[in-house]
Amino acid sequence: MSSASALSKNGPRVCPIADALQLIGDRWALLALREIGLGVTRFNDICQNTGAPRASLVARLRELEDVGLVQRRPYSDHPPRDDYLLTDAGRDLAPVLRELRKWGEQHASPQVRAGR
Repeated sequence: MSSASALSKNGPRVCPIADALQLIGDRWALLALREIGLGVTRFNDICQNTGAPRASLVARLRELEDVGLVQRRPYSDHPPRDDYLLTDAGRDLAPVLRELRKWGEQHASPQVRAGR
């Protein structure tokens, strides 16, 4: 990034990265998207695999649904239960999550952090 492009003279820079983080920049949102992308579609399984507190996961899944990254599909009426599925926009995040995983393995894994 050049120094000329690093500064914005008229307030915060308009930035698609910031916009994306507004939608998916939360730990539980990213981990929920990971699980759903791996085919884990039931709330209890997503909760278990992410370690997310139930209330936090409910909130994140609702937000992801509101912004069009996941959709719910009923699988039981009694009691009412839903599967969570990725939309096209949610599936488009797969390469981003793969790269984030690779980066984490190289730069944020416990072994790498222990060597610092």
